[in-house]
Amino acid sequence: MRNVSAWIFRRLSAAVLLAVVSLHVQAQDFVFQPYGVILEENNEIFSEPDTIYEGEAFTGSAPIVIRFNAGVAEPSSALRFEWQVSRFSDMEALELTRFDEETELDFVEAGTLYVRVIITDSESELTYESSPFSVTVSESKLEMPNAFSPNGDGINDVYKITYESIISLDAYIFNRWGQQIYHMDLSNVDEGWDGTYHGKQVKDGVYFIMVKAVGSDGVEYTKRKDINILRGTNGTLSGGNE
Repeated sequence: MRNVSAWIFRRLSAAVLLAVVSLHVQAQDFVFQPYGVILEENNEIFSEPDTIYEGEAFTGSAPIVIRFNAGVAEPSSALRFEWQVSRFSDMEALELTRFDEETELDFVEAGTLYVRVIITDSESELTYESSPFSVTVSESKLEMPNAFSPNGDGINDVYKITYESIISLDAYIFNRWGQQIYHMDLSNVDEGWDGTYHGKQVKDGVYFIMVKAVGSDGVEYTKRKDINILRGTNGTLSGGNE
């Protein structure tokens, strides 16, 4: 009986050792490197986007759009993915979860969010957890110059609003009689105003701009400012956010 018990013990020990070695080999063989591709930042869509990897941080102006990928070397139908988003680096109190190998996230609120992926192999029951990405949206900013010179010399030919982390914007330009001659929103604000109305150059003089905007930090902007058109100079009068 003692020999039989010893034989059974040896067989069980060998089986357990084999299982442990098998799991170790599977863990060593599984390769993944999560990454994020930054598609858009501050209303600019990148043709050659930057890439960040797990554990790295990115800071920019809203809206920030990042496409995250689990970066699995050998995809398998047995793998299950869970992307987690939290305001805390320890990933407590999740804000959002997604269940695809690749997911696209929009960051529009000021502050820092952390993103990680958890991969589970349903066959081996092993779980792999990435280090969190850190994405920070900066506070909002809005500035309007008070002059430009659309004379074709390549210097200050276009009136442009400077902004960061602005998620909503409407800007109206009026002549001195209160007639609206141009409108900008987030779809065309980067193009600016070239000093024309119905395809013709307006006269030199004073015009007015009214801007209403909302920042990613919840700040609401209502600004009114003079615009001086000075074709005889380079139009480099002071700007500012007053």
